[in-house]
Amino acid sequence: MNDPIGDMLTRIRNAQMRHKSTVLTPASKLRAWVLDVLADEGYIRGYEKVTGKDGHPAIEISLRYYEGTPVIRELQRVSKPGRRVYMSVKDLPSPRQGLGVSIVSTPKGVMSDANARAANVGGEVLCTVF
Repeated sequence: MNDPIGDMLTRIRNAQMRHKSTVLTPASKLRAWVLDVLADEGYIRGYEKVTGKDGHPAIEISLRYYEGTPVIRELQRVSKPGRRVYMSVKDLPSPRQGLGVSIVSTPKGVMSDANARAANVGGEVLCTVF
């Protein structure tokens, strides 16, 4: 697998299209950090580490819905393995005029764009969520 974050985001999008309550993805620290930001911003209910069917560690993500529609309307990967996107703190995007969230990998950890501005750090823009 070349893009584990892109794979996780696609699994979330696909599960929401099928109105699933949970989705499994292989476990990694970076995926867990991205899920922490999604949970803090209220886009998912939470996640827990489990053992998959094949015995490998996995993460079970609890998706969130509001009146039958997914809370996450749009989930896009920005920085890809073939083209990394780095931005300074003053250039960090605010998706949908601040209604969405950009998830940024900074030297101080993975955080939302608002937290990165508060910490005055830039970094690699992993994805945007609305």
